[in-house]
Amino acid sequence: MRGGLAIDRFVVISGCSGGGKSALLEELGRQGYPTVEEPGRRIVKEQLLVGGTALPWTDKVAFARRCIAMALSDRKAARRLKGRWVFFDRGLIDASVALRHLTGEPALNAIKRSHRYHQRVFLAPPWPEIYVTDNERRHSLDAGVAEYQRLVDAYPALGYEVTILPKVGIAERAEFVLRTLAG
Repeated sequence: MRGGLAIDRFVVISGCSGGGKSALLEELGRQGYPTVEEPGRRIVKEQLLVGGTALPWTDKVAFARRCIAMALSDRKAARRLKGRWVFFDRGLIDASVALRHLTGEPALNAIKRSHRYHQRVFLAPPWPEIYVTDNERRHSLDAGVAEYQRLVDAYPALGYEVTILPKVGIAERAEFVLRTLAG
């Protein structure tokens, strides 16, 4: 589906871990926009709760595959939200980039033309001043920066226009995103 239908309203907020993506999505949600929480965070929470092993520090490949499955499910569920911007905290492309990095599988080839998001993708750059680890984010900033670079390369290669988010307050970031999409 193209040309003004639901997927053209699916906007990805991606980028470096700990770069303020989730806070931005929370602000957009407070402003009334539908948001989709990061698949990876949801999977980590669930796996920790049930004692599972599909975790990025235990079984990265299983984790990436679960992220892909969840991102596909998220897209399907979001199709019901017509006529509004829907903001995704990461998604299918991020998970596919991770799987390709880990296994060499050409997961991105399968989604290059199908499962598209809005043409404009927003990437949060590395932001060491706000980066923190927690029970769900255990990797180093260096690992986050390496992931960020893979995403910076992958999105344009798939035909997306990348906009780097400014390092400003949450409300200003939300304003920047909405203004960019309106323009």
